[in-house]
Amino acid sequence: MKRPGAERGQERQPERLSRRRLRYTVRVILRDPLALFSVVIILLLFLIALFGPWVAPYPSQGEGRTNVPDRFAPPSTTYWLGADQLGRDVLSRIVIGSRIALQAPTVVVLLAVLIGAPLGALAGYVGGWVDNLIMRVTDLFLAFPSLLLAVTIVAAVGPSLTNAMIAIAISWWPWYTRLVRGVTVSLRERYFVEAARSIGVPSSTIILRHILPNCITPILVQATIDFGTVILAEGSLAFLGLGTQPPAPDWGLMVSQGRSFILNQWWISTFPGMAIFISVLAFNLLGDTLRDILDPRQYR
Repeated sequence: MKRPGAERGQERQPERLSRRRLRYTVRVILRDPLALFSVVIILLLFLIALFGPWVAPYPSQGEGRTNVPDRFAPPSTTYWLGADQLGRDVLSRIVIGSRIALQAPTVVVLLAVLIGAPLGALAGYVGGWVDNLIMRVTDLFLAFPSLLLAVTIVAAVGPSLTNAMIAIAISWWPWYTRLVRGVTVSLRERYFVEAARSIGVPSSTIILRHILPNCITPILVQATIDFGTVILAEGSLAFLGLGTQPPAPDWGLMVSQGRSFILNQWWISTFPGMAIFISVLAFNLLGDTLRDILDPRQYR
């Protein structure tokens, strides 16, 4: 018969493990300057996106209102990052545009995971002709470069932010299918899966309750890295005129609009390009950090 103290100790053990994991995570981030940089930049980016209208010096200009008398104003105390060809404050447009910069990867990664992860788990667990069918369709999508496929889709359906996000998601889901399928193949022979199968648990329940939860770690790492990649992809579509349309403050669109004045009014394209660069770099560094933190061998 178990003692009450032993039962309480067993109940507290998961809590102790979670605290140890949290302390380990904080220690890893604080010891790595690049990891700390990525966390600070991403938190700052989300705060700017959340409080953009209150942070931007000229919110109306950030949303697209023109101010022609101040067109091409250089960086100064009035316009910290200068003004564009329509007199709009570049800093305000970058701040307001951070919402688009985060909205696009959130929607794209979510759609890609919702499509790709279940298909990958199904292919890896069932195998046979189902696996062959799903993986051949996946290979068909992967045969085209992701950005080129997205450009083709948007050019066919029409340029807009919504169409750009859907097009990028259509070209992105095969990566998650291959990722989850590889993890599932290694999991389906584990004892806990065989035990569930031996007592008659349906395959759908095994996939949803045993396979997919064990795929969260690689999906989370890949999704974090993809956040930065999707920001770059959406900015590329906007640069080509196939994504967000004027007067929306999209970073890629701002770079495109300022490219004609790059020799004299360099700030119009330079600062939005720097915003894209820093954001992509921060998400890539965070993905590498999460991979180290979530790796059980590193934790031991």
